[in-house]
Amino acid sequence: MEPLRRAHEPSAEAVEFVRFCYRRRRIGWPELYDEMCAVAGRGLYHGWTHANVDEHGIGFSLCEMPALAALASRVIAEEESGRGAGLVSVGRRGPAAAAEEPSIAVDDVVERAGDEVTAGIPAAAIPAVA
Repeated sequence: MEPLRRAHEPSAEAVEFVRFCYRRRRIGWPELYDEMCAVAGRGLYHGWTHANVDEHGIGFSLCEMPALAALASRVIAEEESGRGAGLVSVGRRGPAAAAEEPSIAVDDVVERAGDEVTAGIPAAAIPAVA
């Protein structure tokens, strides 16, 4: 039986992987876990697969979940505090900076409820559907 790994902090690159995943959806834990798995599964972050993420100190197994949740919480807190006063609420997906250019990944789904757009894109940036 292999002993538990992860006796050390994840690499700086691993932290950036989590930050990349958070910025794609701006969701909290445990939804962010699903996003990280999907990003690794598709190689969307610099081509990193699950094996590459593991090499940098991030594991998706049940025994590694507490450490991954703590890392995700740290990244989310850093992101939220770094955005400061420029926050606007955009539906249930969470905050988005008002001055940022909207960006959407190919597999993103934009949900619309009246004039509110819940994927972090201003309603004015989306053409009206008749």
